[in-house]
Amino acid sequence: MQLSDQKLGLYTDFYELTMAQGYLACNKQNQQVCFDYYYRTNPYKGGFTVFAGLQDLLDMLSDFTFTESDIEYLSKQGFSTDFLDYLSDFRFKGRLFSVKEGEIVFPNEPLVRVEGNIIECQLIESLLLNILNFESLIATKAFRIKLIAGERLFADFGLRRAQGLGSIHASRAAVIGGASSTSNVLAAKLFDIPASGTMAHSWIQSFDSELEAFRSFAQTHPDNTILLVDTYDTLQSGVPNAIIVGHEMRERGDQLKGIRLDSGDLAYLSKKARKMLDMAGLEDVQIIASNQLNEYVIKTLLRDQNAAIDGFGIGTELITGKDNAALDGVYKLSLIDSELKMKFSENTEKITLPGRKQVIRYFDEDGKFFRDGIILEEENHEELDKIYHRVYPEKNSEVSGLQKEHLMELVFSDGKTLIPRRKPQEIHRWLEERSQQLPEEHKRFISPHIYKVGISEKLMNARNTLTIKLKTLHQGK
Repeated sequence: MQLSDQKLGLYTDFYELTMAQGYLACNKQNQQVCFDYYYRTNPYKGGFTVFAGLQDLLDMLSDFTFTESDIEYLSKQGFSTDFLDYLSDFRFKGRLFSVKEGEIVFPNEPLVRVEGNIIECQLIESLLLNILNFESLIATKAFRIKLIAGERLFADFGLRRAQGLGSIHASRAAVIGGASSTSNVLAAKLFDIPASGTMAHSWIQSFDSELEAFRSFAQTHPDNTILLVDTYDTLQSGVPNAIIVGHEMRERGDQLKGIRLDSGDLAYLSKKARKMLDMAGLEDVQIIASNQLNEYVIKTLLRDQNAAIDGFGIGTELITGKDNAALDGVYKLSLIDSELKMKFSENTEKITLPGRKQVIRYFDEDGKFFRDGIILEEENHEELDKIYHRVYPEKNSEVSGLQKEHLMELVFSDGKTLIPRRKPQEIHRWLEERSQQLPEEHKRFISPHIYKVGISEKLMNARNTLTIKLKTLHQGK
């Protein structure tokens, strides 16, 4: 069987299925529950995260069903006939509330709320975490690069270094974060992303000379000629041969678009190459750099060394989310029917927040992000005067009279997506607008200022009351 023939019901962890069967056996299948998705720590020791993956998740939920082959497989794994009958007609019919894809978000605030019966909400946990954690990680990495690159374009070159088919979603997330194009042709087709690419050293090595290789490529691709100049000797051979071809192209009415540096001291070579190109009258030829780049390397190239680089091709460090292997997103139960639920811990910071919740973003007098407040869904946000630190309530912020907005909206209900589809490039443009409202101190790479997220008094009291109840119940007092 090909993966393309497979429905997504088995795209889950085994324990989700064992619990789901148990819920059915215990006659809990009609219990209405609420789960929250959030993450605990910003990746890359940064000051924020870019929320991504929502559209992919909603698309995949529509395909989260079980085929006859899936049912047969699960039967061999020992699942009961009653449970398999239940799965044969399964579709997720619950509701999802979510912040907008591309939103700038912060630790420990609900980003997605899932409501439905306990079986359907349990079964989609692994899928939701897989997609949202991964795409948010990559989008955040890409946006950090964009913050440094500025107006300079950078392309996702990471397919060959990505983790299997994860490269498809990673390329989409990279564009949400700021990549202008991708080398991944399948991702480009699926998500309507510009595809880009130049040549490899093997093209040049396949000809008798570098000059012949350059000429042949320019004749084959006259509208998109970017020449890789470091196969033999960048300054003695590659750039001089590119200049020859650039002049030849100009004589026949074409244009050499750029040269690419893929090794060596990129700052030194770019400045030397720029001087050579300019002296040859090829001032409009761009210099593209690649080779193990990340936001820190790009920062030192541009700001510390004044490298003459016009754009970047970024592979491994972008598409794998290096140096963070994963975003630590979690999915926690907060309500069963009308009964509040939470995970208890002796560490107050790790106690989950009960109930259906909404996130309110408050803005200062300059329209910048000021605070985020987590409140119970039924609360009237207009009546809130303060939000409180979730561990140290003596630390609180006045929010009355501030401009504010709800971050979470209904995005999926009864099997249907309720929000418009947006291209990754559109999501990025909205992210760029949103980032203008994020104070600069939260964007720095070294010791960024911690953005404050508080809770309402009513939510704090609900948590504290439930904490006392759980302690009494489970400590036998």
